[in-house]
Amino acid sequence: MKIGFIGLGNMGGGMAANLAKAGHEVHAFDLSGEALAKAGAAGCHPVSDAADAVKHMEAVVTMLPAGKHVRSVYANDVVINAGPGTLVLDCSTIDVDSARDVAEMAKAKGILPVDAPVSGGIAAANAGTLTFMVGGSEEAFKRAEPILSDMGKAVIHAGDSGAGQAAKICNNMLLGASMIATCETFKMAEKLGLNLQTFYDISSKASGQNWSMTSYCPVPGVGPQSPADNGYTGGFAAALMLKDLRLAMEAAASAGAEVPMGAAAAKLYEQYAETNEQGGMDFSGIINMLGNS
Repeated sequence: MKIGFIGLGNMGGGMAANLAKAGHEVHAFDLSGEALAKAGAAGCHPVSDAADAVKHMEAVVTMLPAGKHVRSVYANDVVINAGPGTLVLDCSTIDVDSARDVAEMAKAKGILPVDAPVSGGIAAANAGTLTFMVGGSEEAFKRAEPILSDMGKAVIHAGDSGAGQAAKICNNMLLGASMIATCETFKMAEKLGLNLQTFYDISSKASGQNWSMTSYCPVPGVGPQSPADNGYTGGFAAALMLKDLRLAMEAAASAGAEVPMGAAAAKLYEQYAETNEQGGMDFSGIINMLGNS
């Protein structure tokens, strides 16, 4: 299949490479010459502008930083250059309103849109083991599923346009709050004189077990390999967690949902990512800030 891909950053680069590896003809664009060169080495066809990644494509994937970038690319490149019936998949993590607005923009031109944000981080993007939460019509989802499956291990239809973004925001609010609770608990266990490996062995098999503990433990040398074992580098940057938590707060305000734990997590990640200039560190590194508070 001829697929355009716009946005070859830390996530998009690996995703585009996996589409090429799966046998698709991928026409890739990014503002970074280095990213374009890397995509070319991975089997993609670098193009000179976003429009060339849309024209004559059967499907177009976008992976961009924020809603304003997605709105701009859709308005200036996608809806102008995509032919009727083209499938457009936005895999960025953006606000729900922007996702719904660009979907309506696409539908008005006879284009099939899905919002398909991802979970899994850079390692999963490179390995092709992402989880996709998909919003869109049943027809659009059925067409999108095999493409997304070439980049991930799980593709789940969440509902109509915007539902994928809603699911991603809710999931990451839960992740941010549970990571903070996990970090606090390990710090308290340490102060109470517990051996942290012993505490892990107990809690990981008891009612306190959670993903942040057993799959992404914030304590070096405890549990499976995680960014904590690499100086809290790699993985999921704290700045990205803060972005997602801010999106969650916007969505909660719009929906009239009460999220006191989510709000507390957002405040703490703002302090960690901005005040301490740790935005590039993995989000589990917040354990070090909590340990000093």
